[in-house]
Amino acid sequence: MKSLRTIALKEAQNRISPEVKSPSSKISDFFGANVFDKKKMRDFLSKDVYEKLISSINQGELINSDDANQIATAMKAWAMSAGATHYTHWFQPLTGTTAEKHDSFFEPSGDGAIEKFAGSALVQQEPDASSFPNGGIRNTFEARGYTAWDPSSPAFIMESKAGKTLCIPTVFVSYTGEALDYKAPLLKALASLDKAAVDVCQYFDKSITKVNASLGIEQEYFLVDESLFNARPDLLLTGRALFGHMSAKGQQLEDHYFGSIPERVFTYMVDFENEALKLGIPLKTRHNEVAPSQFECAPIYEEINLAIDHNQLLMDLMEKVARRHHFRVLLHEKPYAGINGSGKHNNWSLITDTGKNLLAPGKTPKNNLMFLTFFVNTIKAVSEHADLLRASIASVSNDHRLGANEAPPAIISIFLGSQLNDVLDEIEHSRISKKIKEDNALWLGIPKIPQILLDNTDRNRTSPFAFTGNKFELRAVGSSANSSAPMTILNAIMAEQLVKFKAEVDKLIKKGDKKDIALLTVIKKYIKESKSIRFEGNGYSQEWEDEAAARGLSNIKTTPKALDAYLTEKSASLFETTGIYSKREIHARHEIMLENFYKKLQIEARVMGEVANTAIIPAAIAYQNSLIANVKGLKELGVESKSSLDIVKKLSEHLDIVKTNIDAMLEERKVTNKIEDTREKAIAYDEKVKSYFDLIRYHADKLEQIVDDSVWPLPKFRELLFMK
Repeated sequence: MKSLRTIALKEAQNRISPEVKSPSSKISDFFGANVFDKKKMRDFLSKDVYEKLISSINQGELINSDDANQIATAMKAWAMSAGATHYTHWFQPLTGTTAEKHDSFFEPSGDGAIEKFAGSALVQQEPDASSFPNGGIRNTFEARGYTAWDPSSPAFIMESKAGKTLCIPTVFVSYTGEALDYKAPLLKALASLDKAAVDVCQYFDKSITKVNASLGIEQEYFLVDESLFNARPDLLLTGRALFGHMSAKGQQLEDHYFGSIPERVFTYMVDFENEALKLGIPLKTRHNEVAPSQFECAPIYEEINLAIDHNQLLMDLMEKVARRHHFRVLLHEKPYAGINGSGKHNNWSLITDTGKNLLAPGKTPKNNLMFLTFFVNTIKAVSEHADLLRASIASVSNDHRLGANEAPPAIISIFLGSQLNDVLDEIEHSRISKKIKEDNALWLGIPKIPQILLDNTDRNRTSPFAFTGNKFELRAVGSSANSSAPMTILNAIMAEQLVKFKAEVDKLIKKGDKKDIALLTVIKKYIKESKSIRFEGNGYSQEWEDEAAARGLSNIKTTPKALDAYLTEKSASLFETTGIYSKREIHARHEIMLENFYKKLQIEARVMGEVANTAIIPAAIAYQNSLIANVKGLKELGVESKSSLDIVKKLSEHLDIVKTNIDAMLEERKVTNKIEDTREKAIAYDEKVKSYFDLIRYHADKLEQIVDDSVWPLPKFRELLFMK
């Protein structure tokens, strides 16, 4: 009887890519075809209602019920003209994935049936709130929750072979108003930042009335053949290989990065890119990443709320399209031990409604002072809330990656590049002349800041938060994460910091200082106060860990303890002043994140026990029995086989250790499951149950190196990584 691995290998070897045809030879011909964008709004809406909708998108103004009915009618007409039969509110609950409940436009009527879509259905729906993670906010007998339309993210049509559905991006809140999703807090953070940034911009340019946070998300991922994937219960159920000895060839030759894209993979890339482009996702880049079978795609920058919606949609698309090509996408941060994992680099900046990038130095002293204001305030904000930013990227899967010589360490620091680092040092150690005119140079001994070109700074791969020319790159976000979590925190801490900055500047101006002198005085103060967060060296070194400790920087390596930062008094003050989370909401989220952490480890432990007991141990025993029979046969012939006996003994040693520790892990799990406090349970799973994983894996992987290759049950790393 052939093993599942043998069958899977044969299927993988015989794959033929499906034919893929682009809708047009020019991307511009079909980009956004499935999006109810401004052009389609103009075509289907009256001029008056269109202008009101645009005003709502840009300024957040409310839409009345009559206008909502007209928008719903137009949206239905457009969607049905494109072949849609159903609609859904598309939202992002705290599961980490997206959610949708489809309803038909069809409704029975007295004379038969009609297609109907009212403004009330556009604006609000009522999914079951108790069935999603809620941290105790909703009880089963209080099930009601609401999805509410987010006009700033355009509706789109999701299509499959079976049909098309109109998807309406929404927030998700409880009956009593608490946010149960990622989007609602993000929108609050962005609104808070917009107001604070505009107030500061008024020092420099009175024409600025709005500031948008901009985001470009680089998405890394692995591909594996679906047959090999299905033959690995650990990949199927946890997203990572819990067992597996590293292939003799991994990434040590550095031949995969930016190499020629394998044809089957290239076909898949073109297919999911076409689908993404039709949905208005502006994908620009594709390439091989460092590890074998690892790849990356990246879009052009967008307004942050839309960029995150697009990234969530993209991950869903990638998985759906992968099935057409008999692939599975692995978005886990560390699916394979021994090679690089995957991240989701968040490139963040601030853009005014006049087109000015606030993190791009200009040619004039005035523009450079404006740049310095936002640049230094960003550094100060991260310095003040480094632990909270660390908490925002914490997860059980990202714990595998942070500091693993492919991703930044858990220590939050900022890399600026030598040029800007020197500029800040010069400002710190220079004095302000208050006697000279405002139009002249305000600082003695400091040269004019040169205009920094795009990506003119070195990209320090070991820095979690690096300045890369005209933006900051948060490199520590995990590949499977919803970027709303860290972006909510980043924009919130920036909003709080700008409010504090303006208060300090205004206080100096009120005392009689000229505006620019007041600005520079506070900037200089912030440079000194935030200096400890700046680091230009190797973040992987032990020297940095020692130095970071001396500087007072935290190095929190595991999620349960990192999440404590959400509940500090400093964080509570931040959330209260920015209006992003109530005390109840943040405690609920803390509970949800801890539950998610220990439940995923719980699943991994169960899968590890099941695979070891039902696949690895039986295969090793079967091979051991064949060796014992061989030894007995040789002995009957009068031949002693020391090598066979040695192999039998090694098999026994590894088998005993695997079985003993699987049983011990099971008992530890039983004890841990009785712990009622969620934080204590998460820590116990991390420090006690998880502590068995590496030992069990080590000896199981030793068995893989001994057991006859033809009877080993699990596809090996060389097959998972190199069969494309």
